[in-house]
Amino acid sequence: MEGKGYIVILGAGESGTGAAILAQQKGFDVFVSDFGAIADHYKSELELLGILYEENQHTLEKILHADEVIKSPGIPDKAPVIKALLEKGIKMISEIEFAARYTSAKLVCITGSNGKTTTTMLTYHILQNAGLNVGLAGNIGQSFARQVAHESFDHYVLEISSFMLDNMYEFKADVAVLLNITPDHLDRYEYEMANYRNSKFRILQNQTERDVFIYCQDDEEIIKGLQEHPVRAVAFPFSIKHTVEAGAYCDDSHLHINLNQTNQQPFIMSISELALQGKHNLYNSMASGIVAKVLELRNETIRESMGSFRNIEHRLEHVARISGIDFINDSKATNVNSTWYALESMASDVVLILGGVDKGNDYNMLRDLVKNKVKSIVCLGKDNSRIHEAFEDDVDVIVNTFSAREAVEIAYHLAKKGDTVLLSPACASFDLFKNYEDRGNQFKAAVKEL
Repeated sequence: MEGKGYIVILGAGESGTGAAILAQQKGFDVFVSDFGAIADHYKSELELLGILYEENQHTLEKILHADEVIKSPGIPDKAPVIKALLEKGIKMISEIEFAARYTSAKLVCITGSNGKTTTTMLTYHILQNAGLNVGLAGNIGQSFARQVAHESFDHYVLEISSFMLDNMYEFKADVAVLLNITPDHLDRYEYEMANYRNSKFRILQNQTERDVFIYCQDDEEIIKGLQEHPVRAVAFPFSIKHTVEAGAYCDDSHLHINLNQTNQQPFIMSISELALQGKHNLYNSMASGIVAKVLELRNETIRESMGSFRNIEHRLEHVARISGIDFINDSKATNVNSTWYALESMASDVVLILGGVDKGNDYNMLRDLVKNKVKSIVCLGKDNSRIHEAFEDDVDVIVNTFSAREAVEIAYHLAKKGDTVLLSPACASFDLFKNYEDRGNQFKAAVKEL
């Protein structure tokens, strides 16, 4: 074996390809193996660099003598190839863990069941506006490894999922943010909330008293986790329920951030001036604001950035107002919890477009919000029986539709001036659409045709 050793990369999406580029650059022999088909643009990148790969199979004899394996976060532990690697005791890490070895940049790492993409994007927006040399990676955009190979940023804002954390061991976040912990992906955690909670708390691992941990004080699961996981870092909580001495809180009209540090003025901003509206977004804004204050950014910069931010596509994205009816695209809401957040942020009566591939959803948590805010439900999916069962006593009208255009037309007729038509499906999209982006784009196209 030439080079530093032999690395096998499982999965050739953005994270796997990025890891292959960095591993080759650092002098390893690299082999990439994907159980599915590899997208053409990744194949041509690998070919251009002369990196060996296979698709639609895992050849165990090529995989099982790896010195180390970098695995895609999407591959579950019960996959045969993972079982075989575990039996041989071969070390498996995530792409994030691998890339972190080769950068001395400050790492701001954001995790949570909901809101992490928005918080990551807002934090990145604030840091970029402040003139920091900052990269954006993790679950979002170009892979961390690819950027470590090709860029030289001083800071990174990383969106980190529990699946990534599961294969991170020596990695350390300089600033760790934990937004919330609610039931999601429990099929990967033996349907045990404690397992999922422990996974999220891995964001704390290897932190020292020189690092920072930012967390939501209003989240029951986080409070439970804090009793089980000692925090060595400097901790800053945020809350909308009570005043926080060092951290962030909201009263009826203003967001307050104070780190109780002599060289810093507290930050105060009117809630009405925030670009991100709704209770769930107060949490996202507080978390990002604390990061900005930890990095000693100027209050004026933070205020300007929090007022100018535009949210990501397909996440509570305002599409249009037609005849006084607002149309909102929240196609990225692929679980019940995300839909709860969306409904919770609505100030008007809602016509809710719901449905798709149901991942064993428990719709009970939506019932109070549906009773109080939703006047009718438009189902968009091949099998809507569970939605009918869940809400038939709570709304007057539940209609079945089988295309985005049909759903939008019917929702438009059911809504009146001052209402909101909200696409927030609580389900995966692949019964009628390619993915949630396709669903959101078809929704937006249908709205524009009204």
